[in-house]
Amino acid sequence: MSSQKKKDSGFATRAIHAGQDFDPTTGAVIPPIHQSSTFVQTHIGGLRNGYEYGRGGNPTRNALEEQLAALEGGKHGLSFSSGLAAEDALLRGILKPGDHIVLGNDAYGGTYRLINKIFGAWGVTHSVVDMSNLRSVQSAITENTRVLWVETPSNPLMKITDIAELAEIGHAAGLTVVVDNTFASPALQNPLALGADVVVHSTTKYLGGHSDVIGGALVLNDDEMEEKVRFMQFAAGAVSAPMDAFLTSRGIKTLDVRMQRHTENAEALAAYFAEHSAIETVYYPGLESHPGHTLAASQMSRFGGMLALGFAGGERMARRFAESTKVFQLAESLGGIESLVNYPAEMTHASVAGTELAVPANVVRLSVGLETVDDLLADVDRAIGKALKKR
Repeated sequence: MSSQKKKDSGFATRAIHAGQDFDPTTGAVIPPIHQSSTFVQTHIGGLRNGYEYGRGGNPTRNALEEQLAALEGGKHGLSFSSGLAAEDALLRGILKPGDHIVLGNDAYGGTYRLINKIFGAWGVTHSVVDMSNLRSVQSAITENTRVLWVETPSNPLMKITDIAELAEIGHAAGLTVVVDNTFASPALQNPLALGADVVVHSTTKYLGGHSDVIGGALVLNDDEMEEKVRFMQFAAGAVSAPMDAFLTSRGIKTLDVRMQRHTENAEALAAYFAEHSAIETVYYPGLESHPGHTLAASQMSRFGGMLALGFAGGERMARRFAESTKVFQLAESLGGIESLVNYPAEMTHASVAGTELAVPANVVRLSVGLETVDDLLADVDRAIGKALKKR
């Protein structure tokens, strides 16, 4: 698919065709998986299409990287073995000891652990702020700040951050503005178009979409930054394997239609929970009662499949609900076709316990899948009833 066609095509067309040309040898509609660790040279240094060794490049991975760039409307896509591997390569590529990061007070626990424990030991400092308060963001920026790290919608409390406003603030201070777009996916939100410099994804989630592959990605436009991060990808080696790249590409092809169903089901559940006396707070930007609803509507095309619940009965009620569902399965992760329930305080966000990012003990996170919505509604209704009886 030519660069011009990619630029002009609709999202679903790009998701299906970018980097996915049919095999010229056989005509196979699906490009082959190049399950090879190395590539034969015509002579010493004579590389075929630049391929030398699997860590440096693989046709299957490169096809995925082209697909990723097309989805986000970016120039460069890079694929990694996990979302944290992508974040690590980016930060090591653009930071040095003594630098400073500003990040939001509601973020994925693994991201905070990486910044706090790994980069903190390396001499990189950080400040945690409420990203919705622009004055707080500006006050947190120092002469050593290099990165503004944004996650919107945030994990797990679904906070919405104004990407365009923060990009403006960040760029005025000479910062690199990074947006974790995992919860929305490029089907619903495009941070580069709103001014961000880098988009981060855990492709394990909505992009892969089937809970069968771990991966991460970066998309960016700056050539110099891409060179630095590409070197880190090669030198440190946390690349996606050919089969993982293939599975991620396959998942991406149905992203557009999946996100429509994820959103429809989540909206129905959010409306149900909003009227239930057992629920104190519904964290879902699709509800008009959500403080970030208007902003989310302006920078997202739809509101997505993630939501969180604050139970009026506190921690005990939240735990009992999470352990009582049947269709919603109790597990880490999100974004797959199946519905999952998670207790963040002791699962995905255990690493931020006792910090400013700690998740309230009465909160449960739901990743709403593609099942029949009546079955999902019946499942949560039954689970709430069971949890109430145990009080």
